[in-house]
Amino acid sequence: MADKRGAKAAPIATESAQIRNVVLVGPTGSGKTSLIESLLFAAGATTRIGKVEDGSTVCDVDPVAIKQHRSVGLSVASFTWQGLVINLIDTPGYADFVVDLRAGLRAADAALFVIGAVDGVDAPTQQLWDECESVGLPRAIVVTKLDKERADFDETVAICRRVFTGGNGVLPLHLPIHADNGAPIGFIDLLTTQIHEWTTGKRAERACDPEHADLIEQARGDLIEGVITESEDETLMDRFVEGAPIEVETLIKDFERAVARGHFHPVLGHALVPASLGTELVLDLIARGFPSPTEHPLPVVTSVAGDPMQPLVADPGGPLCAEVIKTTTDPYIGKLSVVRVFSGTLTADQAVHVSGHFEGSSAHQNHDVDERIGVLTAPLGAEQRQVDRAIAGSIVSVSKLTRAETGDTLSSPAQPLIMESWLMPEPLLPIAIRAHTSADEDKLGPALARVLAEDPTLRIDQNEATGQLLVWCLGEAHANLVAEHLKARYGVNVDTEEVRISLRETFAAPAAGTGRHVKQSGGHGQYAVCEINVEPLPVGTGFEFVDKVIGGSVPRAFIGSVEKGVRAQLLKGVAIGYPVVDIRVTLVDGKSHSVDSSDLAFQTAGALALKDAASKITISLLEPLMEVSVLLPDEHVGAVMTDLATRRGQVTGTESIAGGRSLVRATVPEAELTRYAIEIRSLSHGTGSYTRREAGFAPMPSAAAKRILGS
Repeated sequence: MADKRGAKAAPIATESAQIRNVVLVGPTGSGKTSLIESLLFAAGATTRIGKVEDGSTVCDVDPVAIKQHRSVGLSVASFTWQGLVINLIDTPGYADFVVDLRAGLRAADAALFVIGAVDGVDAPTQQLWDECESVGLPRAIVVTKLDKERADFDETVAICRRVFTGGNGVLPLHLPIHADNGAPIGFIDLLTTQIHEWTTGKRAERACDPEHADLIEQARGDLIEGVITESEDETLMDRFVEGAPIEVETLIKDFERAVARGHFHPVLGHALVPASLGTELVLDLIARGFPSPTEHPLPVVTSVAGDPMQPLVADPGGPLCAEVIKTTTDPYIGKLSVVRVFSGTLTADQAVHVSGHFEGSSAHQNHDVDERIGVLTAPLGAEQRQVDRAIAGSIVSVSKLTRAETGDTLSSPAQPLIMESWLMPEPLLPIAIRAHTSADEDKLGPALARVLAEDPTLRIDQNEATGQLLVWCLGEAHANLVAEHLKARYGVNVDTEEVRISLRETFAAPAAGTGRHVKQSGGHGQYAVCEINVEPLPVGTGFEFVDKVIGGSVPRAFIGSVEKGVRAQLLKGVAIGYPVVDIRVTLVDGKSHSVDSSDLAFQTAGALALKDAASKITISLLEPLMEVSVLLPDEHVGAVMTDLATRRGQVTGTESIAGGRSLVRATVPEAELTRYAIEIRSLSHGTGSYTRREAGFAPMPSAAAKRILGS
């Protein structure tokens, strides 16, 4: 693609230590994409600052993102700053697009938590912080929107310290200063006590004013104490306690070490007005405080057979191991795979082994194939700038990987590897779709296959019992995005319909039936009569066939034919088209003809006999049950248990989980769970999740069954 923004040449790193991979995370609307715009402009990677509102940002290139004014997928912007290659990974804040957030965390070596100064911290962001804390991912916080009315930097810092695990390590690196009218104009650097001002439109540095001494004394003392706690020089704490001065150069060195280790989390500020206040300070932190790929442990790697391998390091000369973190389609160059290279070096036109291993419940097919990649490019949102190689630590876009899907591992064909997969949420919102026209029907299958390759959380099922095509999503926004992509990228229009639950039919009482297949056409194979008795069995028993024919009225050769015909009719149903289960069919009598009887005739007679028996009694409906496990904070347990009761659910147990969380187990009819993936978020304020598995069938309440049988 042509250069649309006047960006500089593609950033190229010759050593892994020159790379910084940073993911931006935070609530929807916190300003992640706008912060990236400021960082790119300050670094000279773009010639203007785009706006989310008018769809001109680098990272929001999906038409759906532009339309909705929010990020709906992962995007990467690569640029240079102070001799380093920085890869900023923009991720969506909305829960439906969490797979891209997970991919961003996988590709990054550090995270910027972006928190709006007027919005605070939502519960999902708090959980994400705790998750990063558990794996020691280095983090910093950028408090955005300081130019907005009611913005409160100090209160936002206090909230972060209170709700984030390890909050004692959350301390401001800078304090904002304001003009007489209350507008932010700069920051005081608590390490150097220098003031950074943007009153002229550009950053200027000067010494701290005397009147600021009281303002910074306590905050600077807390910061220094937090920094030297991580110092390798054990004498520093003694010097600090005794009131002896500590050299700024020493403080900066220990500060950078503490941040890179993930033990200390500085808080910075940012405002779009005036002149992207604080942008260069964020860039400086990324460059000097965040670790390079060589300092960050790599994911576990095995052979494709699952055999353990030696741990990898970010070495350009090591064995090739890379991972597809995003798959998309570019209108100019076709399918693109965004790849993080963890070990080795990837070059244009290189042969690679593509490994994709998925869970058994996934619609994705396992694959191990060799492919040859095409062009390598450094992404700047949608803009692709060609490079000839990507060393360990790099993030690049790769063309022509026709088989690769998001989450796949790329390695050398001579030494195929597979990386331990990152955490993928299970899609639990079913959406029934159908092609809008016959022309759409022809294109729907291939289009869904492409969408499936882009999104590892999608699951697509063809429900044989209901005939519906189900797309399993993470939420309504996710479902809408899939529909938009089908239409915009592949020209396929789909309609949605109400999801039908796959019920089962059974007999409510014993019944007898006769099946007669007698035709007077003069041809052979047109005569068969059978008589059966049908008895209901306990739920879950299945189907039994019993032969009690006496005297050979049905020849031995055709006993199996009757059973085959009955089984075929069981699958078709006897009332409204759902399979029949939990009955015993006993063949008691029949008639045959020495010439005109045949296997097919007795199959037909067996099916007719079952339908005849069903016409004489009431057919009951069985509905599928699900065993659900709901994980949520303790304060929401009561609300969730009450809600489960309204869904005809039976709670089977609760369990306390570390961190003030509980696991609630219950058995619930599947019909009551169609939209539960959305509703559990509302009940738990975005903090709850659930899993489910099949738990058999149970009789449907008579009133509900009558409505369905009578419709």
